[in-house]
Amino acid sequence: MFSKLVSRNSRRSRKENGLYFGSLFISVIAFYMVLSLPGQDVMIFLKKMESDAVNKLMALLPVFFGAALFILFFLIYYASRFQMERRRHEFGVYLMMGMRRTRLFLMLLAEDLRNSIGTLLAGLPAAVLLSELVSLVTARLVGIGLIGHQFSFSWKAAVWTVAGFVMIKLAAFLLLSGRISRQEIGSLLADAPETVKKQLPPAVYALSAAAGIICLAFAYRKAAREVTWYAIGQMGLTVVLGLAGTMLLFQGLRFWIGLLVKSGKKDAKLHIFNVRQIHETVIRRSGTMAVCSLLILASLCCFGAGVAIARFYGESESHVLDYTFQDADRENDVSRIRQRLKDTGLEQQFADLFEMKTGRVRKEENTRQTFQMESVMDALRGLPPSMDRDVLLNNFSYTEDPYLIPLSCYNHLLQAAGISGLRLDAGEAAVYMSTAFTTPERIQILNQILKTGPQVLLDGEPYRLTGGIQTTNLVTDRSITLSFALILPDEVFESFTKGNYDVYLNGILARDAKKQSSLMTAISQMNQQLDEAGLTYESYLQNMGRQLFYMVAASYLTIYLAIIFLIIANTVIGVQFLMSQRRSGRRYRTLVHLGASYEALCQSAKKQIFWYFGIPVAVAACSSLFGVRALFTGILPTAARGDLPEMMAVSAVMVVVLCVAECIYMAAVKRSSDKYLLSLMVPEREE
Repeated sequence: MFSKLVSRNSRRSRKENGLYFGSLFISVIAFYMVLSLPGQDVMIFLKKMESDAVNKLMALLPVFFGAALFILFFLIYYASRFQMERRRHEFGVYLMMGMRRTRLFLMLLAEDLRNSIGTLLAGLPAAVLLSELVSLVTARLVGIGLIGHQFSFSWKAAVWTVAGFVMIKLAAFLLLSGRISRQEIGSLLADAPETVKKQLPPAVYALSAAAGIICLAFAYRKAAREVTWYAIGQMGLTVVLGLAGTMLLFQGLRFWIGLLVKSGKKDAKLHIFNVRQIHETVIRRSGTMAVCSLLILASLCCFGAGVAIARFYGESESHVLDYTFQDADRENDVSRIRQRLKDTGLEQQFADLFEMKTGRVRKEENTRQTFQMESVMDALRGLPPSMDRDVLLNNFSYTEDPYLIPLSCYNHLLQAAGISGLRLDAGEAAVYMSTAFTTPERIQILNQILKTGPQVLLDGEPYRLTGGIQTTNLVTDRSITLSFALILPDEVFESFTKGNYDVYLNGILARDAKKQSSLMTAISQMNQQLDEAGLTYESYLQNMGRQLFYMVAASYLTIYLAIIFLIIANTVIGVQFLMSQRRSGRRYRTLVHLGASYEALCQSAKKQIFWYFGIPVAVAACSSLFGVRALFTGILPTAARGDLPEMMAVSAVMVVVLCVAECIYMAAVKRSSDKYLLSLMVPEREE
């Protein structure tokens, strides 16, 4: 009999509160996926390239998991409290009929364990399948290929997922069961009284809303400034302004909602009732709504920024070179490398091997400044004041001894990239700048100046700068970058460097080597052969490894946090509304006695749900446009700033996707509300 009662109550709880159990199901999936990250193909590959960085990232995963458990505990406690409050009368009846409190405690514990086990049994297989799907997609995108993928099940991730989930569920249950066990039978049988919050004059709410908007405007303005992210005091002030602005805005929304709702159709069914319910909901729960809106804002920002960053790091670098070699003993001679490749038979696996030279002006005495570009500086000073102009002026003030690049080497690189080569006449030079040290906006400014052909002095000799800014990477690895260099004709380069320069040998694999397997596999196999040959090299995998690490660190974790925040915020909003609706049960019963139909009550509840969900979501969606922009300012490298419009567009799409998820949550709450209203249509016995 006891087991049947537990089974029946468990099924009824899952059926009546599907929103809550659905959130727990998604949480189990999120927990397993982040904990199983070390076993995914992309992370195994990254350990070979960026072992130190990956180890630091893996060390942070328990911190993220612990923080998520801490936040989810309050969600479980809050939602379980709603379930307990909903069954107060049921518990009172059990006790009145002679059930001992220890028996009641065991029954509730058995129900909770049964529901927890059911959630885990459903969530873990789904988590494993979804984790494998993500691993397959990632492997395909980064070039591992389906053949290189191996199925992996992380027992450690599964154990920690089960342990963490059961721990917070049990802690929340013990706290709530203690509250129930201390209550008398009479208090359990009686309906919980409705709380009333003191109302302030409408002018106070109007001023509060205006102050909130002003605080948010200042917060967004400060967050979008790059300097804010490097000053703790400025960032602290920005956060305080944002939090205070959101709280004040929701505190003052009562005035504006009143005007908006009262402007509706006065002859609509239950209009006055809806107005009162919405007003009281906003007044009593403005703090909760503000917190949920902040959580939704964090979710929208993390998800939008995470997807956009992943897309940027996946496509930001054009792949031209596969290898770069350098002779550690004789830096200006790569003939030994060519000979070693020929002796080992590896030369045939390269479609192209060409030299890349870089050097500086060599002179006997340091009697004067090597490089002067006053014409360019004067042109910059004549531009309207802006951050880009000031940065360029500051950077160019240190270009006293730039690197030099021979024209033939750079044209060979452009040919490999499928770009037309440069042409320089006597007395002309082109400018090279790595994208790691500049932005497209600054390049555009410089290109406008270069169109005028400004004259510069290199070791006292005049040269005219021509063409546009060149940005194609000189070698394979991004760690070898030049912030500013001049491209000169070969004879001029030899004259200035006096034969003292660095030489790199760039290599591009043959198409046949790439066709036999994926690019990543082909380079990995070539790495093994080069290691056996004793050659020093940098491969495309080093560059790809860094990009993948940034993608994982910046996108995987932000998307994970976005899911957690979204689950918590929506579940709290939904449970809060259902609790408020049940506390207003007497009002709905009164409407039923007065002749209100079930359809009219459902329509009224749908309007209330729309307002209760819509307000936090609308505020969060508007704020996310500024929040995502601020995140990009703080966490994106300088080279990525030029893609901000495209990345903002991707983020906007992700915001719309999450808003669709909000509609799904609203539909689930509406279903629960309709079921509760249907139960009120049955006449209640007077006891």
